[in-house]
Amino acid sequence: MNSLIEQAAKRLQQLQQAGVSTPDAPLATSVPPLSTLPPPQVSTADARRDAVARGKPVSREIILDLDALAAAGVVTPNAPRSMTADQFRVIKRPLLTAAKRARADASAHGNLIMVTSALMGEGKSFTSLNLAMSMAMEMDNTVMLVDADVARPSVMRMLGLPPAPGLLELLEGKAQMQEVLLRTNVDKLTILPSGTPHLQATELLASDAMRRLLDDMARRYPDRIIIFDSPPLLLTTESRVLASQMGQVVLVVQADRTKQAEVLHAHSMIKACPNINLVLNKAGNDASGDYDRSFGYGYGYGYGYGYGQEPGAGNGKP
Repeated sequence: MNSLIEQAAKRLQQLQQAGVSTPDAPLATSVPPLSTLPPPQVSTADARRDAVARGKPVSREIILDLDALAAAGVVTPNAPRSMTADQFRVIKRPLLTAAKRARADASAHGNLIMVTSALMGEGKSFTSLNLAMSMAMEMDNTVMLVDADVARPSVMRMLGLPPAPGLLELLEGKAQMQEVLLRTNVDKLTILPSGTPHLQATELLASDAMRRLLDDMARRYPDRIIIFDSPPLLLTTESRVLASQMGQVVLVVQADRTKQAEVLHAHSMIKACPNINLVLNKAGNDASGDYDRSFGYGYGYGYGYGYGQEPGAGNGKP
């Protein structure tokens, strides 16, 4: 090897003496050092196969019928602009701002948002789904929609999907998150079903296991917004417990139906939450106004909204 180097050096010296132009330094290799190369790109499918091969649980993917959802009045990606979509853009903005402001303090749980109502049938589940869909269209956030109404779960039904294991299995220690979390064909949106019906479902939601799960959710993915479709406040007790662990609450009130005293009573139960928001559903609609028949309850295009306001403030109406 040394003789070859000496011969090459001697030949280079001869060329220079003969007046032949040569580079001042050896040519650098065209391949950069391995330490500077970017890591190889691994597709999502490859990552899933690798996880399965190593015995790790992976999330199941479901395909949502976006055309059917759009026809039912749900905000979906790439759908034509609508009044519903515009109103949910307005409703989500303060929620996203508050969640971003709370990121520095994970204990504030600003990215945990509970959607509830005083009574049944006021549109809380439809609001939860639309908020999740609208927030999933944001550039800087991912969204998890959790069906926490374990007594009367409706998220999977609204999505046209069968019941599946979910939240209750997590609380019982029968499953890991990746085994029950559902990935969807809506980019950045995942679904956590309520799970298999359980005689002690309400006790599980009020348990220490639920508090630990919520804390882990809030801290694990600070850029993820987690929306909980929760039971009505005046008919159950679990929503009151959940509210104490939430960073934000959205209280859905149906116009011309829910009485002011009911709204005030419901509001008093969630005062422990630092950020309470009111959404007035079907505002401005008469009895024959627009509503969604496929989901079995009215949900019109008129909304009123108040952020951090006391119910009944101002004009004396909820």
